Amino acid sequence: MTSHASTGWELRFDALFAGRRGFVFPCTVEGHVNMDALSERALNNYLYARAMMGREVTWPSVYPSRVH
Repeated sequence: MTSHASTGWELRFDALFAGRRGFVFPCTVEGHVNMDALSERALNNYLYARAMMGREVTWPSVYPSRVH
């Protein structure tokens, strides 16, 4: 079983439209986000981004974390 702790990866939902914001969340290399570890605001943003895939934001992609 893979740990859901952040391992230097991030899940990115990029904005589909200019002037809108995207979202970035810590995840595993497989793209799993530990929702229990997110703040209330981050959890709300994560759930919003998931609901708006293809409408407001892109389908998510996993990238190496920019924060070291």
